Amino acid sequence: MARRAETKNLTGSTASESVSLAELACVFLKLGTIAFGGPAAHIAMMEDELVRKRRWISQEDFLDRVAAAGLIPGPSSTEVGIFIGHSLRGWSGLMVAGASFIIPAAILVSLLAAAYVHFGSLPQAEGILRAIKPAVLAIIIQALWKLGETAAKTRVLAVIGVASTLLNFAGASPLLVLTFAGASSGIARWAQNTRRSPLALCGIGVSHVFSPTGLTAIAVAAAVPIRLGRLFLSFLKIGSLVFGSGYVLLAFLRSEFVDHLHWLTEKQLIDSVAVGQFTPGPVFTTATFIGYLLDGLPGAIFATLGIFIPGFMFVAVSGGLIPKIRRSAAAGSVLDGVVVGSLALIAVVAWQLGKASITDWLTVSILVVSVIAIFRFKINSAWLILGAGIVGWVARS
Repeated sequence: MARRAETKNLTGSTASESVSLAELACVFLKLGTIAFGGPAAHIAMMEDELVRKRRWISQEDFLDRVAAAGLIPGPSSTEVGIFIGHSLRGWSGLMVAGASFIIPAAILVSLLAAAYVHFGSLPQAEGILRAIKPAVLAIIIQALWKLGETAAKTRVLAVIGVASTLLNFAGASPLLVLTFAGASSGIARWAQNTRRSPLALCGIGVSHVFSPTGLTAIAVAAAVPIRLGRLFLSFLKIGSLVFGSGYVLLAFLRSEFVDHLHWLTEKQLIDSVAVGQFTPGPVFTTATFIGYLLDGLPGAIFATLGIFIPGFMFVAVSGGLIPKIRRSAAAGSVLDGVVVGSLALIAVVAWQLGKASITDWLTVSILVVSVIAIFRFKINSAWLILGAGIVGWVARS
């Protein structure tokens, strides 16, 4: 393979000149089509595709983007993709990577919503989904193994990673876990250097982050019918505030659309979240499903825009800070802690997924075969997902 020419882009990170926007779009369209299993699986597949297979970004830079995405609201795996697009091709890369990852899932979810409206229930695909989950688990395990080798650079960071895992198991929120991990790493470095000066951290001002979001909200809401404008604003608010898992998203959706606006029934809400969980791509495309239920295709479009726009804006504002943080030894040590904390969260998700999905001889067999295929034979994750889906289809027939 020819060596790619290296250059410094506007974020300050090293990017490959030969990564075109078309290549970026193709890769993220592919990921958005096959990335089943939620944010942990999405991040694992991005690592496989972008770090090890294509070498577009180093493991260290990839881990920094994962850590940064964990510290801002919104869909974390989508924001990792947006961060990477920004680091490779600047503002145009930011838009292309994010949109390409979202669009396949949004289209699929809209089709499922149309079927739901027509038939009154969800298409049944339990057999396929049951078989895919063990393959997804194998992909997550491989990513944790590879990224863990890079992230746990010292014994202190390894200990922080273990403590963060236990803290998350004990019920601590993801944001609290990341705060603990970053603070612990920073304090450890302060103690090691016996300097009592405050950490030189790079902060993100909440007011200027929310200001462009507010301006966008006003502009869009003023140009559309009242119901669509209200729908857009509701999802813009949710996308600006939600940290954590799909369960946190469920709480926000229930409060807004069931309890406050009375636009959805409890059953419709649960079905919407289920679609977001079992379709590929971002879990936040639950918004697309709800938007379609409420106002058809225009509702799906406005709901999707509303929930994802904040993520693009948060990344746009904070993306340039990552290289500055890395240039500060003190702030860099805090980011190192956040990195291992992020991997701890992924490890807990993998454990929970394993408990829920490895339930019989078939799922055990798929997991074992997938682990061997991905570690020993380096099989691409897309083929693993496809093969597992076929096995599930045959087993259910």
